[in-house]
Amino acid sequence: MRTLTGIQPSGTLHIGNYFGAMRPAIEAQSRGECFYFIADYHSMTSLLDPEERRRNTLGVALDWLACGLDPARSVLWRQSDVPEVAELAWILGTLTPMGLLERAHSYKDKTAKGISPNFGLFAYPVLMAADILLYDTNRVPVGRDQKQHLEMTRDIAIKFNLTYGETLVVPEAEIRDDLAVVPGLDGQKMSKSYGNTIDIFGDEKVLRKRIMGIVMDSRPPAEPKPDADRNLAVQLLRLFAPADVARDFEDRLRAGGLGYGDLKKALFEHYWNTFSAARARRAELAANLDHVHAVLRDGAERARAVADGVLARVRRASGLR
Repeated sequence: MRTLTGIQPSGTLHIGNYFGAMRPAIEAQSRGECFYFIADYHSMTSLLDPEERRRNTLGVALDWLACGLDPARSVLWRQSDVPEVAELAWILGTLTPMGLLERAHSYKDKTAKGISPNFGLFAYPVLMAADILLYDTNRVPVGRDQKQHLEMTRDIAIKFNLTYGETLVVPEAEIRDDLAVVPGLDGQKMSKSYGNTIDIFGDEKVLRKRIMGIVMDSRPPAEPKPDADRNLAVQLLRLFAPADVARDFEDRLRAGGLGYGDLKKALFEHYWNTFSAARARRAELAANLDHVHAVLRDGAERARAVADGVLARVRRASGLR
């Protein structure tokens, strides 16, 4: 059983990345073979600064390792270190209907938010399919917002197999309904594109200010809040606090008497404590970057060994060899 996950180095990683993809993927290490890649090709649709891409790529590697990725059990590499993925994306693109890409929710959502449309953004699902299919992936942990892209990957793989014969493994999505979509500080889905994120790692004062700045309604503390379960701070607190603690805060808010300020303070403390061990580990890794670069080089070699075999099958099946 092989699990694969990729994260873009388009900015600082946030708790939406962690709960939606990183934690489920890291937990999967105990259940089978895990492949993790840093999607620097994908980042080119929105990030144009080369130095920032290099810095972010290293930061993502540090974050993965600090949060529990074990390079002795798993494979971590930079997407562009396995250029075979670009060849496979082209091959798959020749079979991908325009209508399939035009229906992509992510493309329509991002362009509606003002992100400049380009071919890379439009063809994102094809490169994502290549990322997955190049490694004979069985399962892909994704947030619910990526479910459609995974379904596109399955459609593309099935069409290739129907056209050229059984060649590609058709993957399954692994979606945890309780953690699939993490709300941002404005109540929308947490996303770097929306500027509403809580970083996994970062400056304590800055992150405290961001959480304390969550906008609430004007009801006084004494007023009961029958809609406490929909309160944004309560929703986020459930991610970090033990279930009974989060439920107690929700009940106190519903009954009246709990101030929003106290609720947000509790949210920050539980969030900050959740990543305390990972912060210490990340600091150790940042002081030994030679080790991090060695992990990426070794991971690329291991990933490429698998990719070469899959691409050879694809070339033979499609008549390129």
